Amino acid sequence: MLELRGITKRFGSLVANDAIDLDLKQGEILALLGENGAGKTTLMSILFGHYTADAGSVRVAGPDGRLVALPPGRPRAALAAGIGMVHQHFALAEALTGFENVTLGTEPLWRPGRRVAAARRRLDGLMRRSGLGVDLDVPVARLAVGERQRVEILKALYRDARVLILDEPTAVLTPAESEGLFATLRALAGQGLAVAFISHKLGEVLGGSDRVAVLRGGRKVAERPTAGADRAVLAELMVGRAVPASRRQARAPGREVLALDGVSVAGPDARNRLDGASLSLREGEILGIAGVAGNGQAALARLLFGLARPSAGTVRVNGQVLRRFAPKQAVALGIGRIPEDRHHEGVVATMSVAETIAAEGIRTRFQRAGLLRFPAIRARAEAAIRDYDIRCPGPDAPIRLLSGGNMQKAILARALDGAPGLIVAAQPTRGLDVGAVAEVHRRLLDARLRGAGIVLISEDLDELLALSDRIAVMVRSRLSPALESERLDLTRLGLMMAGQDPDGAARPWDAAGA
Repeated sequence: MLELRGITKRFGSLVANDAIDLDLKQGEILALLGENGAGKTTLMSILFGHYTADAGSVRVAGPDGRLVALPPGRPRAALAAGIGMVHQHFALAEALTGFENVTLGTEPLWRPGRRVAAARRRLDGLMRRSGLGVDLDVPVARLAVGERQRVEILKALYRDARVLILDEPTAVLTPAESEGLFATLRALAGQGLAVAFISHKLGEVLGGSDRVAVLRGGRKVAERPTAGADRAVLAELMVGRAVPASRRQARAPGREVLALDGVSVAGPDARNRLDGASLSLREGEILGIAGVAGNGQAALARLLFGLARPSAGTVRVNGQVLRRFAPKQAVALGIGRIPEDRHHEGVVATMSVAETIAAEGIRTRFQRAGLLRFPAIRARAEAAIRDYDIRCPGPDAPIRLLSGGNMQKAILARALDGAPGLIVAAQPTRGLDVGAVAEVHRRLLDARLRGAGIVLISEDLDELLALSDRIAVMVRSRLSPALESERLDLTRLGLMMAGQDPDGAARPWDAAGA
């Protein structure tokens, strides 16, 4: 169905794709595996016409099965050739309904009326055959993330896609939604669709694909059937080295660096509300915060980032009661902040890599008499790029052009600059490949050994158990007592996240317990 030969793409001095060959057959699911910045999305963007390759060719099967050249740099030509793409960040108009999003752009502007009934009949058939059930009559803004993804897939199928490409399709899905997605993809492949998905998650690659191609540093380094593939070997192929397991070393905690005493934050729902939370964090300690998404973790992070004020209770940092809550205050107190949403809260898309890394030190380290010290800003960025292995064209590159993993490394370099005594890390490894995850873990564990107190908010229970000295759980905006991680396992944490106490009694955390 698809043939890529010698695809090469450069961004300045950075070679994103280096002479890549790839084939995709009818009825198969191909996984494109690689670490963040390996060139996976660039390759698929060339295929869909968003980018133009510097060298190489793309051919796609026509209706008669013969391969014909695909004009470069023309998304309309890719759509006409039967190529559909579901982007990691959905391309949907949230104010329109699902039906309007699917049919948008499929009818001539000069037609006097819309053929709504025919479109609905066709969509009903597509949903029935594909199993992609979704309410298409409500605005997309009211749909859950998994439902929006179904709208995106329906949009591609409605345009007669015979090749479906998905970029990091499970990055924002729950485990149950991910299972449903791969069941749908398998059904579509069974109907003759050719499917390729980009991923860095070994589990979903091994469980959801027929064949896997591994990219590293812009080159295809391996290709093999998924059946019988070894997880450890694939991980090493991704990053070019063995990936060490994260191990927490014994360390006696020091003085208290953070305390919350009966703190509440007002909010419209459980996600944005905190109800009487108390905790204590000491030097050289990682306090893990577990919980099902939407149970108040965002409110806790915003409070500690200086983005929300408590409606009750007291917050102490290094023994000092906080009375002002603002990002400027958090920076002045030396709090290293790693936000959950790196694209919307961690960076300003139009800033350069150098400006992003220097942003929180502008008032202190990088200005004199009101004038920015550009040589110092550039020198700091060059050191961070080297020390954190941030793969980018250089300090002046726009931060928005970096892959998710390299963007996270830049945020990490900024947050850990100056050896902060208190670090708040919210979902620091979400969407990262195994190599980038290992690097984030190493940096946090090094900061702990140095004496920093770390609040680690994560939905990855394995991560919490590996890194945390103690773990507390958020349930319905309340925070449980923290328990030593050695006393916990996945089963007990699961019970706590369900609102039961660690001994298995079926009662939610009450106000006293919180």
